[in-house]
Amino acid sequence: MKVFTTFPQADLRDIPAAVKSIEADGYDGIVSLENRHDPFLPLAVAAVHSEKLTLATGVAIAFPRSPMIAANIGWDLQQASAGRFELGLGSQVRGHNERRFSVKWLSPARRMREYVEAVRAIWETWRTGQPLNYEGEFYSFTLMTPNFTPEPLEVPVPRITMAAVGPAMLRTAGRVCDGVRLHAFCTRAYLERQVLPELLTGLAESSRTLEEFEISGGGFVCTGPDDQSVQEMVDWVRYRIGFYGSTKAYWPVFEEHDLLDLGQELNFLSKNDGWSQMASLVSDDVVREFAAVGRHDEIAHAISERFGGLTNAIGASASPEIPADLPPDVIQDIQAI
Repeated sequence: MKVFTTFPQADLRDIPAAVKSIEADGYDGIVSLENRHDPFLPLAVAAVHSEKLTLATGVAIAFPRSPMIAANIGWDLQQASAGRFELGLGSQVRGHNERRFSVKWLSPARRMREYVEAVRAIWETWRTGQPLNYEGEFYSFTLMTPNFTPEPLEVPVPRITMAAVGPAMLRTAGRVCDGVRLHAFCTRAYLERQVLPELLTGLAESSRTLEEFEISGGGFVCTGPDDQSVQEMVDWVRYRIGFYGSTKAYWPVFEEHDLLDLGQELNFLSKNDGWSQMASLVSDDVVREFAAVGRHDEIAHAISERFGGLTNAIGASASPEIPADLPPDVIQDIQAI
């Protein structure tokens, strides 16, 4: 099992020292988020100050960017990292697309499929020199001249992964991507009963198997050197469950556990400035459905119980503001799962 962590994104000057320390500790890779900051700029700095780490966007929001823009950035980061970049894309939800990014919300699963296909078509043109000719329902790319073609890559093109929660997006990820980046708002039961069947359906459509596909994430990790620090992480995750659970797009996970009433209560609070009250509705039992919980000396076993046999990679940290602090020997124990 691979172990990823977040890293500083607020100040690019903090990144060189951070990634050198992360690499020395033995993590497999780092993930940048598109929350408060751009997800690509920090990875550009990390690319030239690391040697082994996989560098992934987890995730970059797709629809506000043309596939041409994503293709260009991905190509450059792949070159700068000598082949260690992974383009993780996500659709976000309707409200953020329309009201935060001011872009139209149109058939998101079909549009994401075309987005990935278009990026790959652009890369194929740059790689081979063949004419660019991608025509879809949402995207059309038919012009590429030498002046706008980047220098050849010295490594293979980047892998593309995709965030997915609901059935349509999960099938799309299985059909066109190299992997899926599951949201932390996920339980083992939802992974087993809903996620895997939909991924397998998508993979079958592209004549592939799970062995050719990477499943990343699918839950939180609450750990620390002592019980108090673990409890602090549990309380942080408790709020995150409330925050995400207030959005209807994530309710299929609640439905799997007959917790739709909780989702409706959280949604009501989100519409009535009740953000500070959400955590109080999320019990310890619910937290443990969503998270592996334990001290550093316990967490490898907890991760094996929570994610083992289902997930190829886990995120040891869900926020750049709360970096992972796993000791190197614990990282190795998790990697052995």
